[in-house]
Amino acid sequence: MPMPSARHEANRFTTADGFAHAWYELGGDAGPAIILQHGFSANTLSEWVDCGIAAALARNGRRVIGLDALGHGASDKPHEARHYGEARMARDITTLADHLGLESFDLLGYSMGAIVALLVALEDRRLRRLVIGGVGEAVVDLGGVDTRVLDNRVLAEGLRARDVSSYPDLVRNFRAGVLERGGDLLAHAAQADAVHATPMPLERIGVPTLLIAGVDDPLARHPERLVAAIPVGRLALVPGDHVGARLDPAFTHEAIAFLA
Repeated sequence: MPMPSARHEANRFTTADGFAHAWYELGGDAGPAIILQHGFSANTLSEWVDCGIAAALARNGRRVIGLDALGHGASDKPHEARHYGEARMARDITTLADHLGLESFDLLGYSMGAIVALLVALEDRRLRRLVIGGVGEAVVDLGGVDTRVLDNRVLAEGLRARDVSSYPDLVRNFRAGVLERGGDLLAHAAQADAVHATPMPLERIGVPTLLIAGVDDPLARHPERLVAAIPVGRLALVPGDHVGARLDPAFTHEAIAFLA
């Protein structure tokens, strides 16, 4: 895992329950700021910095901020499911915005981070524009990531297991990603136990929203259904599967154009 440069050293804030959260200044200084929320098993550096997305956003002058979700990256890593869930992570973004004194901000979230971002959009009136990726109709049907493709209970078991040879490829891939990034398997298993599965009142989202979905992403099937459920929603299809879509240049191009 690449070591962060001095420019990307973690800053920290502490939530009311005593957990420290890492956040990063990723470039730019003009407002409103763009907050980036990564997906499950990733972190700010692996999801947004190493691939150049954060730098591309910052080149337009906008202040870009990344947050390591609880259990991920340089944030604290409790092992109990009661501390997790995307609703809690959404409150952490709001707390970060309070901590930084932001009067308004844009938000970009991918996969798990997209669920977090949608929940922020339902509650935080400071939000100006929203970009989500890596999700589809499951948000409408299930209220969260597509557990029909990857059962969160099986994922949690696989993250805790000693031998994962009998588990599905997606489980083994997520586990390998956690270990590759020096993550905590038990913390990630706790988040898998707590995934958001309550229907969202998507019709209440009042900000312009862009959904970017990979045409071959099994976790973002039928994204048009999600866009149709959001009053001011727009869909951009890009090449790639769940990982490849985010890394395709079209993803960054669509996000920059929408947030400009």
